[in-house]
Amino acid sequence: MPAPRPDLALLPRPSKVSPLGGRLTLGRDTAVRALPGAEPAADLLRSLVGPATGLPLAPSPEGRIVLALDDRLGGLGDEGYGLTVGPQALLLRAARPTGLLRGVQTVRQLLPAEALLLSGDPAAGPWELPCVEITDVPDRPWRGALLDVARHFQPVGYLRRYVDLLALHKLNVLHLHLTDDQGWRMPVDAYPRLTSVGSRRARSQRGPSGPGGTHFDAVPHEGAYTKAELRGLVRYAAERGVTVVPEIEMPGHVRAALAAHPELGNNPGRSLEVWDRWGVCETVLGVHEEVFDFCRTVLAEVMDVFPSPYIHIGGEECPTTEWENSPAARERAAAEGLADPAALHGWFLGRIGAFLVERGRIPVGWAVSGTELPLDFTVMTWRDPAHALAAARRGHRVVAAHHRATYLDYAQSGDPFEPVAQPGTPVTLRTVHDYEPAPGEWAEDVRDRVLGTQAQLWTEYARTPEEIEYLGFPRLCALADRSWSGGRGDWPGFVGRLRHHTARLDALGVPYRPLDAGPPATAPTPSGTARPHS
Repeated sequence: MPAPRPDLALLPRPSKVSPLGGRLTLGRDTAVRALPGAEPAADLLRSLVGPATGLPLAPSPEGRIVLALDDRLGGLGDEGYGLTVGPQALLLRAARPTGLLRGVQTVRQLLPAEALLLSGDPAAGPWELPCVEITDVPDRPWRGALLDVARHFQPVGYLRRYVDLLALHKLNVLHLHLTDDQGWRMPVDAYPRLTSVGSRRARSQRGPSGPGGTHFDAVPHEGAYTKAELRGLVRYAAERGVTVVPEIEMPGHVRAALAAHPELGNNPGRSLEVWDRWGVCETVLGVHEEVFDFCRTVLAEVMDVFPSPYIHIGGEECPTTEWENSPAARERAAAEGLADPAALHGWFLGRIGAFLVERGRIPVGWAVSGTELPLDFTVMTWRDPAHALAAARRGHRVVAAHHRATYLDYAQSGDPFEPVAQPGTPVTLRTVHDYEPAPGEWAEDVRDRVLGTQAQLWTEYARTPEEIEYLGFPRLCALADRSWSGGRGDWPGFVGRLRHHTARLDALGVPYRPLDAGPPATAPTPSGTARPHS
């Protein structure tokens, strides 16, 4: 296979690329004509390309860069677009505004890598694009990335940078893991102690537990967002075609909430601290009505901040020991006609899911087997690819996220210089790129229920933005390429394009594992541990 032209080494790979010959040169007099409905995409192009190039890209009815909505392209769906770059003009068309946003990212990649810088003194150029015709449509509508800010809090400014990195790669979902045993980051006006108490822990576990026991640092960790920050993040992401899906864990992974409100637990008189270790904590929510009042109130405030149609409520890794030992929980199970206290898990999620459905939202939950959640849930499967098949056959919409292919808290290789990561077999770049969430041999109606896939970056090991990005890249590039291209993805072609794409990552200051063997010059050295999933 011939090496791709550097100026056409696009990532993810478009559906169809036809080089035309020649180049389009942009200058300070190059203007943008945005037809009705295309103005947001024009504003995005201007804001992303202007800082590094110094090009004003001023609006003008005579502009040589033309952005247009075109109903005749309805077959390209919500995110597809058509792009034609000629020697004198550029035309970007789509049937929907989001398609134009995807095309803007392609225009960015066609420019020299230096054009991706978002701050600093403008470079000299020249600013040229290759003449090309592109038609592009994604394989699946859900191409996401989970970022865990509950274990290690990240400021909202970094979340905006993360959104920019996702959008550049045409990933369209930021799954924000906001609460867990180790921290509660979402402000709730009705329950201020959730952040005044639940957002702080006195120390953190260092490294995995082993024969020598569990070790801790002596560094307090805290952080919480304001609603204004989160609303601003949602707007910022939407301007780039990225949906922020919030996750509020229940009925397990709630130790931080119970540290703030022990009355919500199965032992209301017990005093708890925010958990300082990793793994699965046995403290879970009780099943008395006060708990459901709490959950509904919290989720109502979450829905007020996050307009996403999807609301993730975790739902997994919920030990039932406390319910089995609680007279109140056993009585509740009997009163509801359940077989045993363990059945309270599905009953609990069913009630919360119904609350979300009544308010026009779609509940999302993690699943082990793929068949334990109520049918109105969209299911995220992680433990076994067969579970995605089981859930889709049952009638669920599915986001397939097999942990051995999409969990980026595992090391990228077995090389000794790699930063500390989740113990286990490395998840290599090839493994991520090879992952197919809906294999072709599945029945078509079953494949149609698979919305897509996403990467997961749990942050027990990743404390800083640099550590997050080193674990993420270039594996997020692989997930973006395959999730957009689907069965059109090919490994040799991806590697060839990625070799050129790393210049873009360099321009953006993204630390990443080099493609060639050998220790990176500045690999971060995170500490801590990670769990196999949520």
